[in-house]
Parts: sequence; structure tokens; C-alpha cells
Amino acid sequence: RRNMADALRSQRPKYVNMLIAGVDDDGPSLFFLDYLASIIQVPFAVHGYGGMFTLSIMDRHYKKDMSKEEALALLDKCIVEIQKRFLVDSPQFKVRVVTKNGTEDMGFVKPAAPATV
Repeated sequence: RRNMADALRSQRPKYVNMLIAGVDDDGPSLFFLDYLASIIQVPFAVHGYGGMFTLSIMDRHYKKDMSKEEALALLDKCIVEIQKRFLVDSPQFKVRVVTKNGTEDMGFVKPAAPATV
């Protein structure tokens, strides 16, 4: 708590983009909150450097009401693309699924196809 108070009062603010997901009576929701505090509800989202490579994949292959298996297959496509095009080696990714019953830890996910250069 003290660290947060110090950070808020410092002369060097922290810039953070966040994805906020949840489920209510209307169903699942995903929001993108940028570092300027603008918020928008989105059907899917990616951010960070890897997001520059994967947003077009999500845009092309995302379907409303995807099953968990379809969503994980789409995630696999994104991971393969990141490993092909991103300079930093990221051999595995931590995945959590948000459901009406809470969050489900999917563990570390590795792509099905090896990255090729």
C-alpha cells in the first residue's frame, strides 16, 4: 500500500495498459483500459509488443461464442506468430480462463507447431 501511494505521488508516473475480464448477469465481458484511463469494451484484445503481431490473427479468426478448445487453438496461432516474429524468446505462456465460476488456471501453454525462422 505504501509503495502504491509513493508511486502515485512520484514525479515519474507509471504507464500501464490493462485487460479487465469478468462475468456478470449479462454474460462475459472484456475491457481494454489504456494508460490514459480510456476504457472500451472489446470482443478480444492483445497488447504489448506481441500484440502488434497477433491482432490481425485475432481479427481474422475470432468468432463470437467460441468453445474453449477453439479459443486455445486461436491462442496457439498467436503464440506461433509471436515466436516467429518477436525477437525475444518466449518458449511458454501462462494462460488463465475467466468463467462464471471464477478463473481457471490452464498452466503454461506451448505452441503445437515449432517456430521456424
